[in-house]
Order: sequence, then C-alpha cells, then structure tokens
Amino acid sequence: MRFNSPLALAVLAGTLSNALPTPQNAPVDPSSLPTSASSDPAIASEQLDQLFAFAQQQANDDLAASSSKRATCNKNTVAVRKEWNALSNTERKAYTDAVLCLQAKKANTPASLIPGAKSRFDDFVGNHILKTMEIHYTGTFLAWHRYFTWQYEQALRNECGYKGYQPYWNWAKTAVSGLDKAPMLDGSAYSMSGNGEKIAGQGNVVIAGRGEPIITIPPGTGGGCVKSGPFKNMKVNLGPVALSTTNGTEIANGDGLSYNPRCLTRDLTDYSNKKWANAAAIADLIINKKDIWQFEMVMQGVPGTDSLGVHGGGHYSMGGDPGRDFFVSPGDPLFYLHHGMIDKVWWTWQQLDPKTRVESEKGGVSGTGTFLNNPPSANTTFDTVIDLGYAASGSQRMEDLMSTTEGPFCYIYV
Repeated sequence: MRFNSPLALAVLAGTLSNALPTPQNAPVDPSSLPTSASSDPAIASEQLDQLFAFAQQQANDDLAASSSKRATCNKNTVAVRKEWNALSNTERKAYTDAVLCLQAKKANTPASLIPGAKSRFDDFVGNHILKTMEIHYTGTFLAWHRYFTWQYEQALRNECGYKGYQPYWNWAKTAVSGLDKAPMLDGSAYSMSGNGEKIAGQGNVVIAGRGEPIITIPPGTGGGCVKSGPFKNMKVNLGPVALSTTNGTEIANGDGLSYNPRCLTRDLTDYSNKKWANAAAIADLIINKKDIWQFEMVMQGVPGTDSLGVHGGGHYSMGGDPGRDFFVSPGDPLFYLHHGMIDKVWWTWQQLDPKTRVESEKGGVSGTGTFLNNPPSANTTFDTVIDLGYAASGSQRMEDLMSTTEGPFCYIYV
C-alpha cells in the first residue's frame, strides 16, 4: 500500500467450528501445484482454489499427526475461519451484532493518551494510529496484523458473546462480481453495510509521493455516509490523520487522537479491487514470491512503482473515511475482513514451505522496526516483542506469532 501522509512522504523522499474440516475435493498432490502464476484472472482463480485446498490439507495433516503433542490446539479444538459468503444469515448477524456491542462498551484507553477513544472498538483504532509507522513496511507488518486481528476476534468472543470466528473478504471474488453486488456489501441486515450515499461530481483520488510515480484512482460509486445495513448509524470517533480525498488532496485532524465524531463513509471502488486485489495478483504473491521480503513488499506495494499491492488495493476499494486513511482504517469494521484475507494469503504462502517460512527466522522474518527503515532501526527478529497497548493485554514474541496453530493461536482457514 502506498501512503500519502506527510510523515510517509517524508520517509519516502470463520465462523465457529470445533472440528477438523474435511477438504471437499480429492487430496492435492504437491507436484501438481502451479509453479508460475497466470496473469489471466480466471485461470489464476483456479490456481488459488488449488493452493488454498493444499494449505488446508497441510494444516489438517499437521493437526492430525501432532494432536498427541498439542495440549491446547488439536484437530478437535482448532477454530475455522471462513469467507463471509460461507456464513449463514444468522452467523453474519451474530458477527455484526458483536461489533456493535464492542462499539457500545467503554474504552480501556486512558483519555490522557487518546482523548477521542470512547469505546472498546476505539481502543483498537487508537492503537493502530499510534503504531502505524512501526507496522507497515516493517518486519512486523504481517505478524502484528495477525495478532491485532486475532485479539479483535477475542474481544468479540470474550466481551460480546460472539460464538463464531473472524470471517474474511475474498477480494478475488469481489473483483469479478463487483463490490456493490457482493453479499458482504449489499447493505442488507446480513451484510457489513454497503456503499455510502452517492455524491455526484467527485474527482480522482491522487496518491503521490515525493519522487514517486503518481497513482490516480477514479472515484467510486458512493462517497457519503453509509446508508444501510448494521453500521448505517455508526460514528467514527478518531482521525482523520492522512485521509485521501476525491479532490486530490489529503485531510487531517491533527494527530487523529482527539474526539471527532462523524458518520462512517464509503466510496466502493471496483477499479482498485480489479486492478490490485484480483486473483492474478494474489496468485502472483503466493506462487512467484519466494522470500518473505519480496512477499511482504509486493503485498504492500513496492515503493517506486505504480502498484498499491493487494493490501492497498483492498483498502482503497472501500474508499471513504476512514477506509482511505492508513492510520485510522480499522475505524471501518470491514478492515478486519480485509486483514483476515491478508492473513489467509500469508498463511497459504507459509504452508507451501513451513520449515523455511514458519520455523526459520531467516526465512520467515525480514525488515526493521520502522517504516522503510526510516529512521534507521534494529532488524526484526524472532525475539522482537509485539504488544497492542490498551486494545489487548499482554505481549508476544514474533516467533510465537508465526504459526496460526501455535503460540496464542489455534485457527486455520477454509
């Protein structure tokens, strides 16, 4: 993802299932896996189906073979995260009800630290604002967001009675169907709400770094306050910090930590989804990127190119406020489905070579502790400690966040 904030520019100068799932198709022979990603989205989609099935098969085999060694995570206790489309209406509503519950609970963050944090939901948004320049284009990008999304899931379950698990948004499917036509965004009572009110005459979003190629994104099909669904009355309390607008500018409210209540807006933008977060882009990441540095950089959008990566492609597909603000983006509940997919793509890539990509520090971690290493900082290692401030108690070493079935985690994807 390319960021357009002044600070960044300066730098650039699953629903519940406690049983092991069974793959629907015949076992995948590793030798039959694609060795080169297709640029044709239809063929790439078939390649992804094969890769996802193999990753699930690998996870199933590992859990079944190692169940005697696992005191807490085994084939009987593993959680299963599913795509939004795979959830029933009852399961979808249970999820959005839990999000609304979290938004109604009092914040844990002291007002002296983040005056605008008014809810438990805001605790997560505020922590992301504070950490933004330490968790993007850094060695912790993937693991930090894995832990962040998991702790959000735990808050939904432990504080709001949610019985399911974190669903994810398959960008490859919405790149084909169109965002407005996706069940996840159709604006019904069983969606993540839909588009914002249509604002006519919007200009382009222009993302331009100093010395970087200019990226121009046409306006989406909304732009105003979310008009229907569970989050139509939601208030965004924090930010903006670096909000890209449709007149080619960027707006901010200081450091974004003060109380600034406003409606949730969206500007669903198929252009971003189709261009940067399609099946071919995902397949390219999983198949063609062989080392972690290349994988995570291309995922975020390599500086100096005209790509936002699948990470930025998803964020800019949401549009609106705070969807286009990389500091405050968790203020849109859709953020967590987006990062569920980010995690699934990483998980799939890891399953292709777990000894190198999960168990090895050299093969699993690359980068430093600051945005593009500016200012210069220490390399990220397995001993690097991650914490989420007042969003969630405790801390974790990077090594313990590499596998979704070890450390604090016990989940897989289907």
